[in-house]
Amino acid sequence: MKQQDNLIDVIKTLFKWKKPILYVCALAVIGAVVISLTLSNYYKATTTFLAVSPDQAKPESLYGKGQLRTEYYGNENDIDRLLTIAGSAELINFMIDSFDLYGHYRITPGHKRSAFKVREKFLSLYEVTKTKRDAMELSVEDKDKELAARMATAAREKIDEIARRLMQEGLQKTISSYEENIKSKEALLSALSDSLLYLRKEYGIYNIIGQAEAMTGQVSETEGLMVRNRTRLEVLKNTRGIPADTIKYLQAAVTGMEEELKSLNAKMESFNKGIGKVGIFERQYGEANQTLSEDKERLKQSLATYQSVIPALVIVEEAEVPVIKSRPKRSIIVMAAGAIAFLFSVLGVLLFDAYKEVNWREIYDAK
Repeated sequence: MKQQDNLIDVIKTLFKWKKPILYVCALAVIGAVVISLTLSNYYKATTTFLAVSPDQAKPESLYGKGQLRTEYYGNENDIDRLLTIAGSAELINFMIDSFDLYGHYRITPGHKRSAFKVREKFLSLYEVTKTKRDAMELSVEDKDKELAARMATAAREKIDEIARRLMQEGLQKTISSYEENIKSKEALLSALSDSLLYLRKEYGIYNIIGQAEAMTGQVSETEGLMVRNRTRLEVLKNTRGIPADTIKYLQAAVTGMEEELKSLNAKMESFNKGIGKVGIFERQYGEANQTLSEDKERLKQSLATYQSVIPALVIVEEAEVPVIKSRPKRSIIVMAAGAIAFLFSVLGVLLFDAYKEVNWREIYDAK
C-alpha cells in the first residue's frame, strides 16, 4: 500500500508540473528541429570487392608447374593485407592530394595541426570493413554525392595499385635472385668446361663410352692378329724352302703389331687413369647445364609474369552516386532530443519536489 501511495505521489507531482515539462520538451523538440535543419546532408558511396590471392602472381600458378592447387580468392591474411593498405599513410596522402581535401574541408594548410586535422576529417568520413562473407566494403561520405562516388572509386583503385606494386616488388626480388644465380652458374659452367677440355686433352678422352668400346675392340683385334702372325712366323721359320723375304716381312709385321699393341695399352692405361676424373666433370657439367637451363626458363616465366597485369582485388560492386542521404537522420535527432528533455524534466521535477522543504542555505552555511 505504501508503494502505491509513493507511485500516486509521483504521478501527482508530474501532473502538477506537466506544463513546465511540456514546455521544456517542446523547446527541446523545436530546438532540435532548427539545429537539424541547419545540418548539411551527407551522402555515402560504397564499393564492394574481394581480395585476390597473391599466389596468382607466381609463375608456378600461371604456367602450371605448382605442386599445390592455388586458390583464386584471398584468405584472411590477404584481406588483412588490403585492410592495412587501405589505412596506410600512402593512400590517405594520395586522397588528400588528389581531391584537394584541405580546400574541400576548409582547412588552412601550413599550420601545425593542419595535416592532423585534414587526416582526422577524412578518416571520419572514410571506412573500410570486412563483411561476414569475407568481402570488403569501402565507403566515403561527403556533402557532394558525385564527389563521394569518385573518392570511393579512387581509393579502391589506389588500394589495388599499391597491392599490385607490392606483389611486383616481391617478384622483382625473385627475378634478381634468378639473374644472380644464372650468372654464378654460368661462371661455374665456364670453369667446368675449361677443366673438362684440359682433362680430355691430357688423357685423350672425348667420348667415354664410344672410346672404351673402340679401344677394347682394337686391343683385342691387334692381340689376335699378332698371335696369328707370330704362330705363322714360327711355323715358316721351321719350314724349308720359304723365301727369306717372306720371313722378314712376317717379322716386321709382328714387330709393328707389338709396337701398336704397346701404344694401345698406353692409351688404354691413360684412358683408365683419366676416365674417373673426366666422368666426374662431365656429370657436373651436365647437371650444371641442366639447372642453368631450368633457371633461365624460370627467369623467362618470372619476367613474363612481372610484365602481366594481375589484379589484387575483384570488384563486386562499383561505387555508384548515392541517391539517398546517409545522415543526418533528422527525425531520430528530434525524437531523441524530445525523449532526453522529457527524461531530465521528470527527474528534475521529482528531485525538486522531493527536496523542496530542505533549507539549502543552511546546509551550505554549515560546511
